[in-house]
Amino acid sequence: MNLPEFQQQLKSHSNPVIVDLWAPWCVPCRLTRPILESIGKEYNGRVDLLFVNADEHPELLKELRVYGVPTVLVTQSGDIIRKFSGAQSRENYRVLFEALANSDEKVNVALSTFDRLLRLFAGSALGIAGFSSGSWILILLGGLIAFLGVYDRCPIWQAVTAHFLKRTP
Repeated sequence: MNLPEFQQQLKSHSNPVIVDLWAPWCVPCRLTRPILESIGKEYNGRVDLLFVNADEHPELLKELRVYGVPTVLVTQSGDIIRKFSGAQSRENYRVLFEALANSDEKVNVALSTFDRLLRLFAGSALGIAGFSSGSWILILLGGLIAFLGVYDRCPIWQAVTAHFLKRTP
């Protein structure tokens, strides 16, 4: 399957589609699929679910610029509106289905508490190491990593990204 065939397949669905790009050898993919199928049954008739084997369609993954599996594509009216790489929690997948079922164009998956704390701790540790060694690169890198732990709650970040998202076609 190439990109035009894939896009045509997406457009043939009257409902929004969540596409799971997976591989049989991928352990996270095998954990993700039952979760998606379970939630997909709850949203049957409102959100469609499509599974694409990455090993059978490597040219499609290359055209979609997907470099790892599992990757979930969130599509609406045949257009890809979000892409998530790596296994997500059941709650995050439920958020995807719920947003699509309600025709919400804004699909936000929240960081887990563990991920948020890990980023804040790692960023703080790098920042402290940077201060103690006098390395501005470590300080900046630590600040960036710490910011990635809270960016989704930052009102300034939300305002700036909303401004730029309105300008992109």
